[in-house]
Amino acid sequence: MKKTRIGIFLILLSCNLNFLYAQSAKSDWLFQPEDKRIAEEKLNLYSSKLNVPISELITEIGLSFVDTPYAAATLENGADEKLVINLRELDCTTFVENCLALALTVKMGKTDFESFAAQLEQIRYRDGLRNQYPSRLHYFSDWVNNNQKKGFIDQTPNLDGELFVAPINFMSTHSSSYPVLKEHPELIQVVAEQEKVLTQTGFLYFPKNDLPNLYKNLEHGDIIGLTSSVDGLDVNHVAIVILKNKEFYLLNASQKAGKVLVSAEPLSDYLKPQSKNNGVVIARPIF
Repeated sequence: MKKTRIGIFLILLSCNLNFLYAQSAKSDWLFQPEDKRIAEEKLNLYSSKLNVPISELITEIGLSFVDTPYAAATLENGADEKLVINLRELDCTTFVENCLALALTVKMGKTDFESFAAQLEQIRYRDGLRNQYPSRLHYFSDWVNNNQKKGFIDQTPNLDGELFVAPINFMSTHSSSYPVLKEHPELIQVVAEQEKVLTQTGFLYFPKNDLPNLYKNLEHGDIIGLTSSVDGLDVNHVAIVILKNKEFYLLNASQKAGKVLVSAEPLSDYLKPQSKNNGVVIARPIF
């Protein structure tokens, strides 16, 4: 039996695997060696900035990802929901999550990949517990509420805003657009129940016709969600805002540009009357 196990181990070592599983208690973390290298490189690079305010730290880390390729749906890996750690290509949500996880890991004085991955898992899943596909915080309003509960986010700046009360049900009403829901229709009702709670709870945001009030409450390094006029959605896009020349710009993973960048246009351009974005919700990183 011992020789058999050794043989299997050597075979695995010799294989050119696309993905590796973390050698820890979390045997279903899914990543490539390059992801581990990038994470540890950034953690070590910013380890000297342990005492820098998290708003500044998250923007510096975000800027270090500029030109990283955009890729959608990198988290989709089946109903079992393995923890995907992909720092080589990002969408708007995974960009923000990874920047926040890296910043919090640095603030905790950690520089190892396992601490970062564990922090990412805490951020991405409801109450930090990964338990199949519905445990992921798919809606940004849910993400903000739950991460405030966990002490990672402060949404009190939104108290000067208004209540967003439109129904949130896009996933359950467009289940064919989500591979896991299409393959596992039994999960649709679970998601629908979560959406019902979100709809009943609502969330505070700043309508785009009230930019002066938004700008009075917005700060450099805030995470924002551009709220949606699309039926069933809460947020269209997620970004980190940076203050430059007395104007706010988006540090984000842009689908249109195909990479991470700082927007050429100020935030106000994303809130024009004809835009599908109808306002902004603020999620302020805290430590």
